[in-house]
Amino acid sequence: MYEDLFYQRLIELRTKKGVSARDMSLSIGQNAGYINGLENRKGLPSMAVFFYICDFLEVTPSEFFNVDIEEPQKLKELYEEIKSFDSERLELLTRLIKYMR
Repeated sequence: MYEDLFYQRLIELRTKKGVSARDMSLSIGQNAGYINGLENRKGLPSMAVFFYICDFLEVTPSEFFNVDIEEPQKLKELYEEIKSFDSERLELLTRLIKYMR
């Protein structure tokens, strides 16, 4: 059950980051085919490598498995942008978001 989620989420987050499986493998210190092997369900990473994967994808382990958040990297980026908003801008943004639903 969780294995299927891991494989699907790895493919989804890597693809959204716009990086090849080969480049990701090399970036996390593995052989060139490592991520491709994982995506083809040939094993699971160690905990240490899983944390490297999360760091590379810029997600926490919790965000990695939270499929309700489709693009956690973009959500973090948005959060960083709005942290400095004053209350008036936050209210405007809130209204815009509610309007867009």
